[in-house]
Amino acid sequence: MKYLPHELAALFDRKLGDPHDPLQAFSFARCADLDEREQFPTEICRALDELGLAQHYVPTAHGGALESYEELAALLRTVARRDLTVAIAHVSTFLGAASVWLAGSPEQAGRLAAEIRDGSVVSLALTEQQHGSDLLANELATVEGESWYRVNGEKWLIGNASRGQFVCVLARTDPAGGPRGFSLLLVDKRRLAPGSFRCLPAVRTVGIRGADISGIAFTDAEVPATAVVGEPGRGLETVLKILQLTRSLCGPLSLGTGDHALRLAVRYSLDHLGPAEGGRTAPRPLTEAYTDLLVAEAVTLAGARSIHALTGELSVVSAAVKCFVPHTVEELIASLGSTLGAGVFLSRSYLHGAFQKLERDHHIMSIFDGNTFVNLNGLINQFAQLTRGHRRRTVDEDGLAVAVDLSAELPPARGEALELLSRAGSSLVQSLPSALAELAELATLRAVPPTLGRYAEELLQVTEELHAAMADHRPSARDVPPEAFELARRWTQVFAAAACVQLWLRNREAVAGSPTAALWADGLWLEAGLARLLARLRPGTLRDGAVFDRLSDRLLDQYRDGELFSLLHCRMEETV
Repeated sequence: MKYLPHELAALFDRKLGDPHDPLQAFSFARCADLDEREQFPTEICRALDELGLAQHYVPTAHGGALESYEELAALLRTVARRDLTVAIAHVSTFLGAASVWLAGSPEQAGRLAAEIRDGSVVSLALTEQQHGSDLLANELATVEGESWYRVNGEKWLIGNASRGQFVCVLARTDPAGGPRGFSLLLVDKRRLAPGSFRCLPAVRTVGIRGADISGIAFTDAEVPATAVVGEPGRGLETVLKILQLTRSLCGPLSLGTGDHALRLAVRYSLDHLGPAEGGRTAPRPLTEAYTDLLVAEAVTLAGARSIHALTGELSVVSAAVKCFVPHTVEELIASLGSTLGAGVFLSRSYLHGAFQKLERDHHIMSIFDGNTFVNLNGLINQFAQLTRGHRRRTVDEDGLAVAVDLSAELPPARGEALELLSRAGSSLVQSLPSALAELAELATLRAVPPTLGRYAEELLQVTEELHAAMADHRPSARDVPPEAFELARRWTQVFAAAACVQLWLRNREAVAGSPTAALWADGLWLEAGLARLLARLRPGTLRDGAVFDRLSDRLLDQYRDGELFSLLHCRMEETV
């Protein structure tokens, strides 16, 4: 099976050169030096521009290369695998421009697309220092004239607020505020009157030290009425929709960081700790981390493809991806650090201090594009749709088939199909009972190990119990009980299990004969993945850990061959 997004990513990575070569612009040594000096990776971002990465932030309809979010996800994973700071610094332009692709006029989108192709940077200014994630409380406001808006106020903790030529600002355009009281303004800083704006000082952060995380303040800044993105008063709605896209793309950023962490851990283990007893297997913590990374990849793949195939359900899909993948990778990094000891954390002591750097950098992922509690609360608000869809077994069969079959051609992305709430629930989770029945039947026929049959029964029971508890939840606009957040967190784990089961069922034959075929044979990665997920869903239950030892050869082979730690073949440009 040829997986085209990985082929695109491998070619892109090859053009960047070996990251272990300090003479390369985008090398681990160079990134460590920039981090130590808290300096923006200007040269690296320029190299990414020259290789056309920014073209993938612009839809093909506007002259760019963004046709598939699956391809964009693969490219972002590749960049984050080298350095998360660089990935976040560069992808901020997509975040800033996405609202224009969704709601802007053709003329507005065409002008911005040309600017991005010429190297302009766009930032998205949503948050304010006093209000955090509460966008309805934002105070930056405008006064409207005949053909202009006058902007006053500050935005804070904004990526590329200082470096960007454009900033897309969420502004209060109705003094009364409310859901229809905000509009988006695409502000060209180069056309503002002198003294009408100032960039706020960069914020010193624990991680992503070289990124431009700063703010911007406006004082009677006059912008033309044509700067409004979409209809006045629809700014908040547009933001909530584009965040569904960007939250889905947080998955590959975390995934790339997790790949880097595991690769460093395997190398450190081989260099300093030696192989496990008997020399045949990698230490168990490494194979468990490998399993977690494969599960996170399955969730990321389903999320990226759902942008095209299950667009109307993206409010729940993106929240699940954003909650599950960064949290899983954060735990993975912490586990690897505990296993390997202080040596990997000491600055510059091992491979330029890369492990302690990525550990610091990755903490931003739980906050970026809405923190974990914001996303869990978004799921809580949709418990009624999720439980109703589960009870009725509502499934968009055609959309689901495309979302989980990696050989299926993706339809064009349709931003107009994005919804603030998923009226259908989640086709992926609601298809799980029938998928588990299919898996159990394969176990009965001895096509997969009997363990998978037992896991199917157990997971079905967990799923039914979870949705029953969700159905008992009584909505509350304030003081949401902690138990509801725990139910939402468990739902994301069931979502992950559904992604794993469906991806294995629908792609196992296509990967036969490929370099990763051994991972799929007899449900190897699926068995390991469900074991890890069920351990979290039902802690305290003893499980056979032999499956993780069987994964050891796959882990070490992918490491030694310079391949991505992945369910699908992808050779990277890296020396061991």
